[in-house]
Parts: sequence; C-alpha cells; structure tokens
Amino acid sequence: MAKDFTNDYTVGPITGPLVKFGIPLFLGNLLQIVYNMVDMIIVGNFCGQTGLSGVAVGGEITEFFTVLIMGFSSAAQIIVAQLLGAGARDRIGRFIGTFAITLGGAAVINTTIALILRRHLLVWMNTPAEAFSEALGYSVVSMSGIVFVYGYNAVSAVMRGLGDSKRPFVFIATAAIVNLLLDLLFVAVFKMGAQGAALATVMAQAISFISALIYLGKNRQRLGFEMKKEDLRMDWSMFKTLVKLGIPMALKSAAISLSKLFTNSFIHSYGLAVTTITAIGNKFNQIGNLVSNSLNTAGASMIGQNIGAEKYNRVLKVMLSVWIINVAITAILAAVLMIFPEQVFGLFASRDLMTVDPQINKTLIAVGIEFVPMAVLGFFASALRSGANSLVNGSGNASVNMAVALLDAFVLRIGLSLLFGLVFKMEYIGFWLGNYVSGFAPFFIGIIFYMSGRWKTNKHVVKK
Repeated sequence: MAKDFTNDYTVGPITGPLVKFGIPLFLGNLLQIVYNMVDMIIVGNFCGQTGLSGVAVGGEITEFFTVLIMGFSSAAQIIVAQLLGAGARDRIGRFIGTFAITLGGAAVINTTIALILRRHLLVWMNTPAEAFSEALGYSVVSMSGIVFVYGYNAVSAVMRGLGDSKRPFVFIATAAIVNLLLDLLFVAVFKMGAQGAALATVMAQAISFISALIYLGKNRQRLGFEMKKEDLRMDWSMFKTLVKLGIPMALKSAAISLSKLFTNSFIHSYGLAVTTITAIGNKFNQIGNLVSNSLNTAGASMIGQNIGAEKYNRVLKVMLSVWIINVAITAILAAVLMIFPEQVFGLFASRDLMTVDPQINKTLIAVGIEFVPMAVLGFFASALRSGANSLVNGSGNASVNMAVALLDAFVLRIGLSLLFGLVFKMEYIGFWLGNYVSGFAPFFIGIIFYMSGRWKTNKHVVKK
C-alpha cells in the first residue's frame, strides 16, 4: 500500500510534530535569505558597483510585484488545511484549480504592467544613471519569469496546508544550488552582468516550480486529495473566499512594510551611526523572525486542521507550544546580545562600514549598546505574536487580520514612534521604541480573539 504523505494534526502529540513541521520551514526561510544574497554577492565581485546597484534596484521592483501574492498563498494554505481537517478532501482539487487560475491571471497582469512601466519605475526609484542599463536588464528578465515565483509559492502553499513542509524545502534548496551554479556561469564566465544573474534566478525558479508541480500531480492521492480535469476551472465561491482571506493578509504585510519605511525615514536623519546600527539590528532580528514566522506557519496549519475537525481543545495546546518554543529560543538570542553586545555589533560594524577607523567603530558600538534593549523587545514581540498569529491565520478570520494590520502598522508603529521620538524628544531611541513596542499588538489582539471564541465560527472557510 502506498504511503500517505498527508500529516494529520488533529490527533496525537503536538509539540514534536510542530517542531518537525517547523524545522524545514525555518531552513527554507533561511535559505531564501541566502538565495536572495547570492546574486548580489556574485555580481558585486565580478561586475562592480554598477552591476550591484542594478541587481539591488531591479530586485526591489520584482519584490514589489511579488509581496502581495504571499498573502494569497498564506490564505490558500489555511483553506487547504481546513478542508483537510474537515474531511472534505474531495473539494481540495477544486480549490487548487481555482487557486491556479487566479495566480496565473495575476502573473499575466502583473508581468504586463511591470514590462510596460519598466523604465518609468526605474526613474521613479531614482536609479543611478550609471546603473540604469543593468537595472533595466535585471528587472525585465526577472519580471518575465514572475509566473514561476507565483507558481512555486502556490504549490508550496498547498503542500504546507496538507501538512508537508519537507518537500517545499527540498525544492527551494534545489533552486538555490542551481541559482548559484548558473550565476557563476552567466556572470563570471559569460560576462552577462545583472541580466545574467536575473536569468539564473528565473531558470532556477522555473526548475523548482516545475519539479514541485510534477511531484504534486504524481503524488496527489498520497498527499490526500484527488484532482480531475474538470477541477481546473473557476469556482466562484472558493474564489470569493480566497480573495476575502488573501487581501487582508497581503495588505497586512504591505501596511507593516510601509510603516517601517516611514519610521526609518526619520531614523536615517540622525546620522550614519544610527542608520547603520538600525540596519545591523534588523539583520540580527531577522533570526528571531525566522523562528517566529516558521512556527507561526506550522501552527496555522495545525490550528486550521483542528478548527476544520472541530477539535477546539487542541487549538490552545498548539498556541502554547508555539509560544513556549519561541520564547525559549528568544531568551537565548536575547542573552547572547545582552552579554556580548560589543562583539556582536563589532562584527557587523567592520563588515558594513569597511573601515579601520577606530573612532568610527567606537561610536558605532556605543550606539549599538543603546539599541540592545530595543532588540530584546523586538525578540520577545516576535515570539509572543507568533502564537497569536497562528490562531488568527489558522482560523481564516479576515477582519481580525485587517485589524492587526491597521493597529500594528499605522496606529501604533507610526503613532508611538512620532510620540516617543518627536513629542517626548527621545529622538532615534524613541523611534526604535515605537517600532518594537508596536510589535506586541498582534499578541494582545490574539488573546482577545481567543477568549471571544469567534475563531470557532470560521471552522469552514469555504462553504459547501
């Protein structure tokens, strides 16, 4: 009998499966960071400043057109998880068909818009004249292959919803290796510059997407669903649910990103040392966010299955497991930063400034020590909101997701940053404080949401 690849999280222990599910997600997210840096490292070494700038600007344009789709992928993961938990496996194929058509249409529209506006976008972003040609080549090639990015995220979302986080990691790891090899070939050997780096990335993403799609198709029965040719059509009820869940999730990410850009514009006005420490601190905080986001994604799938199966008593257990694991790891990260602040910031300082001037490094370390309490706040905010986000995302509640976005991003992050930084005259420390204190908002909203019991009303996000 063929092995069933579906993971049922409605029975059995919670913590062990949560960790087992979360580790590949963490490694995949970590690999994404490395993956995105490869182009810049290789181009910077072989093409110099103009090529590096071209990759940076072109990459920002590509990211702009891909960030919104992540919300729809998260929504798809929750829908699949709830259908699986509810035992409605016969409807998963129909949803996948709707999801595929939706993302395919979005890819065509976004690619067309990006290619038509390619020069205008680069002008609006104040692209340096010397790097304009490289940025144009990179963005055109990248946007031409965006369908593969959308496709891979779609297949991965379905797999995660079915409880499988290992295969998406395998596919992204394969893409990372292919991207590295092709980067060296196109950039170092063929001297194709930023355009070669973009071509390497697109080809790697295409291989990853096609491999994942073939795997999903061949193993659909063992993954827990069946899909027929007639399922490859629009189901407007499912489309409505996908949009209802996806838009708030996408806007949430966009709103938080915009609010950070706003507060950073003030932080940058306080000089090079403050700007540099903020960037270094964000790098270190990314580690905590990787753990938090991975467990959030794993927890959301587990909660989605249990809500779908109406096993509500297990939901709190999943949330507690997410919190305990996150807080334990966060405590270690915080301890390292508090005990060795000079070593941590000194390590990053020498790399970021590329200087041996001891006075500059001394100033940087001093500002870094001021940042330590803020970084610790950020670590624990990330850890605590993970369990709450697991509940909000796993329940598929669109209105609460929107409330989190508005409160976290606009009301608190911008409001508190301006209050502490300008009104209380705390300057850059006030902007740091407002930024990290606002990160606790999802935790408190999640607690209120859990106590209200409203999450139980979303047990079937796709109506029969």
